[in-house]
Amino acid sequence: MDSQKEALQRIISTLANKNDEIQNFIDTLNQTLKGVQENSSNILSELDEEFDSLYSILDEVKERMINSIKQEQARKSQELQSQLSQCNNALENSEELLEFATRSLDIKETEEFSKAARQIKDRVTMASAFRLSLKPKVSDNMTHLMVDFSQERQMLQTLKFLPVPKAPEIDPVECLVADNAVTVTWRMPEEDNKIDHFILEYRKTNFDGLPRVKDERCWDIIDNIKGTEYTLSGLRFDSKYMNFRVRACNKAVAGECSDPVTLETKALNFSLDSSSSHLNLRVEDTCVEWDPTGGKGQESKVKGKENKGSASVTSLKKHTRSGTPSPKRTSVGSRPPAVRGSRDRFTGESYTVLGDTAIESGQHYWEVKAQKDCKSYSVGVAYKTLGKFDQLGKTNTSWCIHVNNWLQNTFAAKHNNKVKALDVTVPERIGVFCDFDGGQLSFYDANSKQLLYSFKTKFTQPVLPGFMVWCGGLSLSTGMQVPSAVRTLQKSENGMTGSASSLNIVTQ
Repeated sequence: MDSQKEALQRIISTLANKNDEIQNFIDTLNQTLKGVQENSSNILSELDEEFDSLYSILDEVKERMINSIKQEQARKSQELQSQLSQCNNALENSEELLEFATRSLDIKETEEFSKAARQIKDRVTMASAFRLSLKPKVSDNMTHLMVDFSQERQMLQTLKFLPVPKAPEIDPVECLVADNAVTVTWRMPEEDNKIDHFILEYRKTNFDGLPRVKDERCWDIIDNIKGTEYTLSGLRFDSKYMNFRVRACNKAVAGECSDPVTLETKALNFSLDSSSSHLNLRVEDTCVEWDPTGGKGQESKVKGKENKGSASVTSLKKHTRSGTPSPKRTSVGSRPPAVRGSRDRFTGESYTVLGDTAIESGQHYWEVKAQKDCKSYSVGVAYKTLGKFDQLGKTNTSWCIHVNNWLQNTFAAKHNNKVKALDVTVPERIGVFCDFDGGQLSFYDANSKQLLYSFKTKFTQPVLPGFMVWCGGLSLSTGMQVPSAVRTLQKSENGMTGSASSLNIVTQ
């Protein structure tokens, strides 16, 4: 019966996953259908606009050419009209002179005839008809304004849709995810010398497989990529996967997107657990800062807690005993109950805050940066069972490196109340590498990847990132992959590696 139930549960789980996959595909089809309708409408509108633009250009050219013909017609007509008017005037004068000469032939008197003959001769000499050119100034030829649009018609007949670049192909095998960077590589299915550039689109997701239509994240775009490879660097891997797709573009149009690929970008992401931190710590998502006034607002009505002299002496004694600076603080006995859950879980001199995500397996990496004026801080890991009065490194349930810039400068590794002084410079940023299965906790200079110290142990419980800070603050960087340099150093790590048992016992 139980085995049948388990088998049925597996079938139900398989069916549920398949239904989810089919529903995602249905959403994709519906989205594609909607896109076809919208894009077709947009393309038709753009086609109308393009042809209207062509019609407008043709109308402008036609109007310009009509005006040229009309201007040429007016010019020639004016020339011919002027010449015609001159000829008519010359003809009229010539006819009148002809009529006068004809009448003069009938004159009988010699003197009068001679006088008429001289007048006729003078008038003929001055007559415009004899000075008039009888050749038209312009011809009726208008062939220089004729057109032949056969080539243009042929060109218009060859109008066609733009050659859209084909979709590139992303090869997941050639893509690389390392050092919080993703290198995406693609190729064209066939050579296309018209390609001008590529567009890479990407987004984060927590779903494996094909991108989901209803994914809440938008695609980010990187345009104008000239090659067939691009590296996104400086990423924070705060999701399990990333989707990628590419489009090819020529001078006029972008092609279809490539088939999307999904690459795994899993890394440890955690925030600081404000519900477990000391009241004198002001905690935000990935930042913690010493706050000497923390919790005092809740304690203002509690009587009998302001014996400053006694508190000062007690503080000094505790510093001498523990080696951790102890500024003025509220007495533990007078602290009222926490307002939110276990907000004051860590009390006394344990100015500690833990991460909110437990490490139960695998290799993980994060980085810590201290404020320049931070007087004392510790970075490491601890079991969940770390007591509320326990300081990092002072029990067998925590491991850390400790930096002290108060009174004297010290840099040491701590575990189980044993201390190993580190003869290296305190780096600006500390990288923490935790190999849970391999039982190793290593600290690095985050910039140079120089190994600072390594603990070798066997973790018997899940561990939490742990931090102690006094008079200053720390900021965290999470969502980071284990750097390639750290992986390489882990393989070749030698005499610099320490262990919990090799720590020098220091009298506290």
